[in-house]
Amino acid sequence: MDIVPLLDRIGESPTAALFGLITGVIFGIAAQRSRFCLRAATVEFARGHMQDKVAVWLLTFSTAVVWVQGAQLSGILDTRDARMMAVPGSWSGAVIGGLLFGAGMVLARGCSGRLLVLAATGNLRSLVSGLIFAVTAQMAMTGWLAPLRDRLAALWITSGGRNMDLLSALHLPREAGLVIGLVIALIALELSRRSNIGAPRLFFASGVGFAAAVGYGLTYTLAQSAFDPVQIESLTFTGPSANTLMFVLDRNQGLEFDIGLVPGVVLGAFLSALWAKELSVQGFDGPTPMRNAIIGAFLMGFGGMLAGGCAIGAGVSGGSIFAGTAWLALLCMWIGGMTTDRLLGGQGVPAHI
Repeated sequence: MDIVPLLDRIGESPTAALFGLITGVIFGIAAQRSRFCLRAATVEFARGHMQDKVAVWLLTFSTAVVWVQGAQLSGILDTRDARMMAVPGSWSGAVIGGLLFGAGMVLARGCSGRLLVLAATGNLRSLVSGLIFAVTAQMAMTGWLAPLRDRLAALWITSGGRNMDLLSALHLPREAGLVIGLVIALIALELSRRSNIGAPRLFFASGVGFAAAVGYGLTYTLAQSAFDPVQIESLTFTGPSANTLMFVLDRNQGLEFDIGLVPGVVLGAFLSALWAKELSVQGFDGPTPMRNAIIGAFLMGFGGMLAGGCAIGAGVSGGSIFAGTAWLALLCMWIGGMTTDRLLGGQGVPAHI
């Protein structure tokens, strides 16, 4: 794809923001229609079920893996220098941050991506939680919580100045990534059949994973054509939420992929809910849910920044390129979410919210 005319017309930074917007719109529409959420999947699994929420999550994850790995095998994408792979990863951050994020998403009744989608449809409790999440992420990135994050992340980092490529570390051929994605997809489709999930929801669940591949493809294309260095990245909401908050508060902040991503998700989810007539203003049910949402959003903001990504950033985007710390963070998010649900007694908060 030749994007040079576009770069000449609007410039590199606006193009990056436009690519973020496109990626976000695809994700917002697909996530709203499929009701994709890692929190819902972990709660369902913790309560002894393997039904539609788990099936949707597995289909999303496998779709991202298949598209990204397939694109790499065909030579149209190279994520070896993606932002998550090109810098050292933190094993300690993945464990501690993943556990905190998993606990937080159960308390807040949604992972960070799901909160953003729900806020766009009129859910005020998700809007409040999302704002707290963004503020905490910014504090962990450059604010008062940054020293603590740095100390915890430095406890155990990957060797060689880069993140670990799991396929290389396990001495697997590059084709193994695609095979793993296809196997997970078959499991997801079998669970979908047993849960009687309709074709439209399956299509949109796949669309969430496809959005991750689109993000990588667009930023990789931009990196090949831009004069200034461009980071190869995709869907994630911890850093972008913090950056978007600062962009709104500080007019000196420049445009980038992150700045287009979050508004794109909001736009896509809003239009999808409007089309389906699912816009609905909702608030907190009482003081306890509000308290849990505040605590959960704080844990997700700090945990996501420490882990190097949220449920989407580490769980889908990082997982699709087989970044070692991303897979570990995802595992710990599942553990943290299931453990928290069990500690809460597995009652009071339905898995579908």
